[in-house]
Amino acid sequence: MDRMRAVRLHLPTRTLSVQEVAKPVPGPGEVLVKVGAAGVCLSDVHLADGTLTPLYLEGESVTLGHEVAGTIETLGPGVGGWTAGQRVVLQAGERRGGRTHTRGVDYDGGWAEYAVASATTLVALPSTLPLEQAAIIPDAVSTPWAAVTGTGDVRPAQAVGVWGAGGLGAHAVQLLRAVGAYPVIAVDPHPAARDRALHFGADLALDSGDPLLREQVLGATGGAGLEAAFDFAGAPPVREQALSVLAPKGRLVLVGLSDQPLTVDRSTRFSYLQHRILGHYGSEEHHVAQLVRLAEGGRLDFSRSITDVLPLEEVATAVRRMETKEGAPVRLILRP
Repeated sequence: MDRMRAVRLHLPTRTLSVQEVAKPVPGPGEVLVKVGAAGVCLSDVHLADGTLTPLYLEGESVTLGHEVAGTIETLGPGVGGWTAGQRVVLQAGERRGGRTHTRGVDYDGGWAEYAVASATTLVALPSTLPLEQAAIIPDAVSTPWAAVTGTGDVRPAQAVGVWGAGGLGAHAVQLLRAVGAYPVIAVDPHPAARDRALHFGADLALDSGDPLLREQVLGATGGAGLEAAFDFAGAPPVREQALSVLAPKGRLVLVGLSDQPLTVDRSTRFSYLQHRILGHYGSEEHHVAQLVRLAEGGRLDFSRSITDVLPLEEVATAVRRMETKEGAPVRLILRP
């Protein structure tokens, strides 16, 4: 069969539809993967609503989906070290011509029955890790993991804060606990998100609108403040609030994306306390492999991260639920 179903986004009209398209054929160095599970991310929602636009896409349409797991169907010419039937998860992007191209953004992704991937972007999966859980690792888990262990350089017993307990933020809470941060304080205006943060391991979950938030953070940290704060919301008020509760030499890591200006209102205080603001984006190849290994070894459990699994034809429902936060989803999965 040389045809397959795929969710295509037409960029000029931002129209999302399930279409029958040609089944891709792997070229040299590539493999064809039969998709078993594909995550629905807020970035996909932003592509559909026009907030985000691909930088390097050739053409006007793309198959969405950058969180993808499945089994190898066929190998392209020159591919060694892999066999048909192997379970794999795909990196969320690859380097092309010195630039990072994102799967499901700059080239066709995994909201489809099949996806082509460079063999260098495959990570083997153990039989014990369900495809639904594996699929979300490249981004929903690897992005906060890279932010925590890399950009944020969090060490054991350091006091940390997480602003925005959505899909990435909830995993950040789980991962911060795993690396030994204490206390882990989550901040979110939504009660359901705060409950989720506590479920994922936060020591304290605060309402960002609470006028006593600063006092509560200082109380939980013995008056010292936070050594690291992570903005997963991508909102200027979040950054101002986080900076106000940083300890001397504390760092604010910006993970959530925003097109709003970055400002520091109290720049003298910022300089006096030697605060730092660090930008963060995505993850590197080794982060996905690390997380797969940690999950295989029982150090991390992603079972509670999968809110629901939907067929490909219900993609509009999945996008709406992520956009409106209906049912407080951590991650929704499409299964072709």
